[in-house]
Amino acid sequence: MRKSLITLVIIAFASIQLFAVNDTTQVQENKKQVVFIYDIDKEIAPAMWRQTQKSFEEAKKANAEYIIINMNSYGGMVNMADSIRTKILESKIPVYVFITNNAASAGALISIAADKIYMKKGAKIGSASVVDQTGKIMPEKYQSYMRSTMRATAEAHGKDTIITENGDTIFKWHRDPKIAEAMVDPRIYIEGVSDTGQIVAFTANEALENGYCEAIVEDLDGILVHSKIDNYEIKRYKPTKLEIFIGFLMSPAIQGILIMLIVGGIYFELQSPGIGFALGAAVVGAILYFAPLYLEGLAENWEMVIFGVGLILIILEIFVIPGFGIAGIGGLILALSGLVLSMVDNIIFEFEFHAAEAIAAVMKSLLIVSVSMFLSLVLSIYLSKKMLTSKAFSWIVLNSTQDKNEGFVAVESKQRELIGKVGTASTTLRPSGKVEIENETYDAKSEIGYIEKGEKVKVIDYRSGQVYVMIAE
Repeated sequence: MRKSLITLVIIAFASIQLFAVNDTTQVQENKKQVVFIYDIDKEIAPAMWRQTQKSFEEAKKANAEYIIINMNSYGGMVNMADSIRTKILESKIPVYVFITNNAASAGALISIAADKIYMKKGAKIGSASVVDQTGKIMPEKYQSYMRSTMRATAEAHGKDTIITENGDTIFKWHRDPKIAEAMVDPRIYIEGVSDTGQIVAFTANEALENGYCEAIVEDLDGILVHSKIDNYEIKRYKPTKLEIFIGFLMSPAIQGILIMLIVGGIYFELQSPGIGFALGAAVVGAILYFAPLYLEGLAENWEMVIFGVGLILIILEIFVIPGFGIAGIGGLILALSGLVLSMVDNIIFEFEFHAAEAIAAVMKSLLIVSVSMFLSLVLSIYLSKKMLTSKAFSWIVLNSTQDKNEGFVAVESKQRELIGKVGTASTTLRPSGKVEIENETYDAKSEIGYIEKGEKVKVIDYRSGQVYVMIAE
């Protein structure tokens, strides 16, 4: 009886274990593999590097089994591409690249870092020589660094073991490092692949023949079928509304408009001192200009500080310090430097290899800022005159008439009698200030340029309740 009872207990326990194993197996079978996808379809720049970091973080949180990058880029900044390729090589999640059209230059470097490369019919990969903003080939030291980076990236994928028909074991690079180098250096000759004087750039079929493509597919489904990935779910990286707005503000055209808003607002505020609409517009423009650059990691604290110091010096020069000297010139240089350097990622200043990129980036930024400031000043001068005569701006211009029939009587001012008389500037006129004539002080405005305090002045006109003067000869 006891043996029968023990036997029943053992059978029951075994049955429970069997059901538990079956349930676990069923759960595992129903669990879908997460395939995370994001796009590299723009210039390889700081924004793309930050998007890559965010994508990998989201993929990790989603417990992704695979990451697939849709690649279509002509390249960009080498240092950003190097950061992305390092991220891919160090990833514990397998990374595949699907080249839908182009993977040139920095795009080729990123693609070679992936565990698998898939290409669409008509796609291309290669041409990774280092060039400047005009497309001119950079000196040898830059090409040497890029060759070693491409070679090291190809070597990182190791060698394949091949058993010959004779039973011999040979090892072959999964991706030939020599080909990776030839994508940079036209002097490298590879039999059957490239001739001397030609930089390697593969079509999809050529990449497949030379081990730089796993398969030619038409879409994502082709990749999944070739990689034998089934029972999966797709998750994509989607930029937030804030990221989209930041990207909009960081476009060169919008940055130029914001600089125009800053300069124009300051110009109008100086024409009519006081905390008003113009100053508010300049402040809003500065916030919209610097905030995205700071959030994206381009603008550093010190760059915004020198811009602020520059503005303070300019204001002091105009309202406090006589003339326009060191403070004014220094303020202009600092403000301009702050605007220019905020557009440039500081990482390109850290290594000699990035010197060419640093110069090109600074020159591009300087061009945007200079053109924007020039256009802003021209438009500001034009609009300031237009506002006084245009009916469209009549709501902000005092244009009421004091009719004599309504009781308004004009009083001849004694200032008109001052025309032709000589006095002394009691304050610096830039262009407005005060002058002293016959022991009396009058509000005055310089007709031409600034007039230093203590200069002899001559009254040449009187209008709008103000005397107009020039330096007496």
